[in-house]
Amino acid sequence: MNKILDSLFRAIEILMAFFLALMIILVFANVVGRYVFSIGFAWSEEIARLCFIYLVYLGAIGAMRDNRHLLIDTVLSRIPKKVQIIVYAVIQIIIIALMADLTIGSWGLVIQNLNDNWVATKFPTYLVYAAGLITGIAISIIALANLFKLFILKISVPDLIKIRDDGDAQSAIE
Repeated sequence: MNKILDSLFRAIEILMAFFLALMIILVFANVVGRYVFSIGFAWSEEIARLCFIYLVYLGAIGAMRDNRHLLIDTVLSRIPKKVQIIVYAVIQIIIIALMADLTIGSWGLVIQNLNDNWVATKFPTYLVYAAGLITGIAISIIALANLFKLFILKISVPDLIKIRDDGDAQSAIE
């Protein structure tokens, strides 16, 4: 199962690299076109915007998988183990609630914009809002998996968030 998930997240990283490269190429070509040849490509701005949106949202999914998304591990590393479990579980529940809100809102916007298209590329505008839908569902699943690991598999909070205590940090320095 881990190999499948690792492959999936590796594919997300490759997709992010593709979006970043495409965005850089399109913006650079548009700048050169405007300043050197006095022509612009309206379609390149729309595609670059879409690449940037998906780059950010896919990056949030990757950060959540690594438990690096808005997590202050220095606080968790200094509180007792029982409190760590409670705080970590509350954080995951809050994340699920927020992602449910993002998913519901994004779904409404996707439905609302089903018949709208961008001007230059004629791409459907709901593609923008679908990024929120994908992100909300993916991060909710990751948060549920984190709760499963915490309560069913009994993995400790430091192992889940990869907290290195002072002894580990000191031995890494030496």
